[in-house]
Amino acid sequence: MSAATQAFLAMLAAERGAAPNTLAAYALDLAGAEEAIGDLSAAPRDAVASLAQEWAALAPASVARKASALRQFFGFALDEGWRRDDPSGALPSPRARRPLPKVLDHDQIAALFARAELEAAGEEPRSVRNLALLELLYGSGLRASELVMLPLVAVPRDAPFLTVNGKGGTTRLVPVGARAMEALARWIAVRPGLPASRYLFPSKDGKPITRVRLFQLLKGLSARAGLDPAKVSPHVLRHAFATHLLEGGADLRVLQTLLGHADIATTQIYTHVEPARLVALVNSRHPLATRATSD
Repeated sequence: MSAATQAFLAMLAAERGAAPNTLAAYALDLAGAEEAIGDLSAAPRDAVASLAQEWAALAPASVARKASALRQFFGFALDEGWRRDDPSGALPSPRARRPLPKVLDHDQIAALFARAELEAAGEEPRSVRNLALLELLYGSGLRASELVMLPLVAVPRDAPFLTVNGKGGTTRLVPVGARAMEALARWIAVRPGLPASRYLFPSKDGKPITRVRLFQLLKGLSARAGLDPAKVSPHVLRHAFATHLLEGGADLRVLQTLLGHADIATTQIYTHVEPARLVALVNSRHPLATRATSD
């Protein structure tokens, strides 16, 4: 990797606070481009244009991600005076069609909770923990990574909010409903004595449970609830949280805040709720809906 790309990655880490996974992805994309056309700080425009052929077999989303990494690098190279031109216009600009999120319906959610509540009735620690995890995934819309990394001090005491560290080091307040508060209180009461662990959901060694383990726990619960485990994941529950709130009339801007989306365009994917509900919402809530039509 060239010194220029290394400097760019260092800038992302120091000035923009890019997450380790983001830095790793950028490094991989930039290294692949340099392997194909050489030092990006000196590559001519026609060489940059040749990357379209190099990426021809990739999915549109992958091409878009790689092109974005290079556009940001070229902007940085201009600012640093390493290049006099910006060859970003020669990069391909595929329109990746974003798939609609998979969502569980209300009956499936009810079945999942019924099973979790049944298992937690005996106050066995693992079952109570699973119920608390489920409540926070569906009741607060947390990402899997946010949930497993919650510290014990994040449990609300005076106000029903969690302080969550999200993507890119951003922090947001997430409301916790009465059900989730009750589930958390039950979990704290039976949580194994691990004084060395600062995490709300620790593993046996005191470290937080992993995202893989969270997936396994949820899929096991899904199977016991009579649902297809392949259709249930932490992210699916996050999608259900967002979709069901919108169906209930939640504001898109409020939902953006709850989910921790930097761009509302990301939140708009959830406007796939049934068209009939949207029409009914306009007919019932719009100011003109109550005015009689003129003859």
